[in-house]
Amino acid sequence: MLKPGWLGALALATFVQLAPATVATAQSWPQRPVSFIVPFPAGGGTDAFARPLAAQIEQQIGQRILIDNRGGAGGTVGASAASKAVPDGHTFFIGAAHHAIAPALYPKLDYNIQTDFIPIGVIAQPPQVVVVHPGKVQAKTLAELIDYAKKNPDKLNYGSAGNGTTHHLAGELFKLTAKVNLTHVPYRGAGPLMQDLIAGQVDLAFDGLGSSASQISGGTLRALAVAAPKRASAFPDVPTAAEAGLPGYEVSTWYAMWAPKNTPPEIVARMTAELQKALASPMVTEAWKKNGSEIPSLYGAAFGDFVKVEVARWGKVVAEANVKPD
Repeated sequence: MLKPGWLGALALATFVQLAPATVATAQSWPQRPVSFIVPFPAGGGTDAFARPLAAQIEQQIGQRILIDNRGGAGGTVGASAASKAVPDGHTFFIGAAHHAIAPALYPKLDYNIQTDFIPIGVIAQPPQVVVVHPGKVQAKTLAELIDYAKKNPDKLNYGSAGNGTTHHLAGELFKLTAKVNLTHVPYRGAGPLMQDLIAGQVDLAFDGLGSSASQISGGTLRALAVAAPKRASAFPDVPTAAEAGLPGYEVSTWYAMWAPKNTPPEIVARMTAELQKALASPMVTEAWKKNGSEIPSLYGAAFGDFVKVEVARWGKVVAEANVKPD
């Protein structure tokens, strides 16, 4: 006959035996390739920062990092998939400011960016830039663009990476601030948007500088202004919106890393340290400079608090602009 308390003693013994193995697993991370889920197609702003970051962290941890592009619904398809990933430290989510906008635009999301993820840190903060196709839009300055738009309501169209993205909200905020009417054309990510903008299928975009930088440098696109309080160091000749005659028009974007909820804290701490190390590396700092981005320093709980503020801020913009999914 089993003695009283036998089950409890067995459970305790089992825990004691298993605990060291759990710690060893966390300490030996990663045990196989790591996936970064990027919720937009290749070629967009999120992708432009995720790939060099992955290459640098790959060198640091001695294990492959795979970019898993999952576009759709303003980045919410990929976010949903990431929220349901096995929380064993081999899947991370590379999201963006879009994911602070999405709760206001899509009230029935099957995930919560604040409770279904663990915040790791912000990876890049490039400004938004007003870019036009030089063959379709004759305006050489922001003032000329606004003047044309006022005289020709709804004739110009602007592309975005999808409903609820910063491209979309930046466009709606521009319409409110400049008092003009533009037609919104949503895409399934900044990559497809950029392809059509370069081809002249759309007239302009309010893009993150990260995905437009090479096109601006090559002359494929014309930059009229950055929606930031100061000029981008990589493009000192491009004025701010205020300098170009549209004070009050400021839209910053950001890209960041999260882990699925219940990822072991030891692995979260390790990835946080690897991210900090990567952002200080020469390869990443040079790549970020070319993409017009500042090197951020916002991690863990402080980043989580930042997201909470962003969700509230963008919720007000969505309501005031009466933005609806197209």
